[in-house]
Amino acid sequence: MIARQWRALARAERASEYVRHLQRETFPRLAGIAGFVDATILQRALPAGVEFVIVTRWDSLAAIAAFAGDDAEAAVVPAAVAALMLEYDARARHYEVIG
Repeated sequence: MIARQWRALARAERASEYVRHLQRETFPRLAGIAGFVDATILQRALPAGVEFVIVTRWDSLAAIAAFAGDDAEAAVVPAAVAALMLEYDARARHYEVIG
């Protein structure tokens, strides 16, 4: 199993919009991709905004590529999401789940 991690810093006043976007749009879309296992939203308040780490788990890198495209580490950030953010990672990180 592969864990995909992506980090972003949201504008504090728009952080709840981002969570809604994940729950209503992104996660349902991921659920329709063969090889998607699950997703977790991590958040913490910082002086500059609300930091999020999104962790998705997948059966394989091929399953991730079905979501992210040929460059599986490329972040998938729709324009509507980018507008909520102060900064975000351009690349996701993938880790083998060993336990």
